[in-house]
Amino acid sequence: MNTPAFSVECRQPWLVARFAESRSVLSWSPNRPGFAITRKVVWLEVKGHEIACVAAPREFLARRIAEAKLGRAVGLMTARDVRRHHFARATVEDVTVEVLTTVGLTNGERVGQRASDPSAPARAPIGTINTLVHVSRRLTRGAMIEASSLATQARTLAVIEANVTREGVVVTGTGTDCIALAFPMVGDADPNAGLHTAVGEAIGRAVLDATRDGIAGWLADAAAPDFWSATP
Repeated sequence: MNTPAFSVECRQPWLVARFAESRSVLSWSPNRPGFAITRKVVWLEVKGHEIACVAAPREFLARRIAEAKLGRAVGLMTARDVRRHHFARATVEDVTVEVLTTVGLTNGERVGQRASDPSAPARAPIGTINTLVHVSRRLTRGAMIEASSLATQARTLAVIEANVTREGVVVTGTGTDCIALAFPMVGDADPNAGLHTAVGEAIGRAVLDATRDGIAGWLADAAAPDFWSATP
């Protein structure tokens, strides 16, 4: 049995993935975008009225992380209940990928075709997809970028499969999705992470499984009448 790459702590408004040792991370996190080194990736659950008042998301999230004494965490924000998180693991050959995600599609968009009024308030708590993908092997920077594209592809496939529509078109994601890709800082670095590789296969399988579970949970919640009448 593989030792988990990270521990998970969920205490609203925080969901914390904590590594025993520092990891290299590539993400478009609001507070630490690009390449970073960290021992924590965290989700902050924010209410709709909080989001509406945030003019500078990077500064807002950085301040909340500092107040919570979470150090130099890579941070993500969502209005999705962080207790509704989903985990998946996939092992292919000698590569293990572990994924932690929160999924909401209320803020759904179709790539290349934004909603006619993206600034309009959502009819329900704003949903987005925030995903941590941990690869057990070290990757070169080029392979990290390739791996990030694979994770995005898998997430998008899961969303398209769900056939959720907005303004008559099937959404492919949300306007505020984020992926954080993490891997160890030691060991030989794999130079490739495409669809032909064990790394790519494991990423695709784990991200698909976690995202599909998350979408199923969101659809179940969205079926409740009071979900769509909730005040953002």
